Amino acid sequence: MKKRLTTQRMAAVISALLLTLVMAVPASAGGNGATQVSGIGFVPGVGECDSPPPGVIPTYAILMTGDLVGCVYGFNPEFKIGPSGVAKERADEIFVGSHNGHEGTFRMRENWHAKFDLAAETQIFGFCKHPIVKGSGTGDFEGVRGRLDFRDDLSNPDKPRFVYQGHLKNLD
Repeated sequence: MKKRLTTQRMAAVISALLLTLVMAVPASAGGNGATQVSGIGFVPGVGECDSPPPGVIPTYAILMTGDLVGCVYGFNPEFKIGPSGVAKERADEIFVGSHNGHEGTFRMRENWHAKFDLAAETQIFGFCKHPIVKGSGTGDFEGVRGRLDFRDDLSNPDKPRFVYQGHLKNLD
């Protein structure tokens, strides 16, 4: 009987959490005029993301697919890694591309956190937040606000992917 009660309690907790999530998502996604975006970023291949904006000397680039199509160029990185393998990076970024045929640019401030196995020289996990710099949008992205969140998908170490999602305001 105790096992059944525990299962019932777990089911109630899961139901409550799902209900909270269902109630929260519409309020944050549509209630404030934001557009939800998602997709996957990749390390660019030869000939991809090789045209950064004038004055930007990138230390890395991400080829964006999905709702945002284009390239993110990262520059001015500040990187630290501790003896336990915890890494942190902050960098300036600029997205150059489009959303639903609307083109332009906007700047972001990347805050990346990761864990590495120092002995094996491999990354275990990583994620980052990319708030958009207020007033940085150009072209069709003028006035855009919001944030993108990325999660490093390391299932194929030879071709990492960066799964992103976020909400952007004032897109169209």
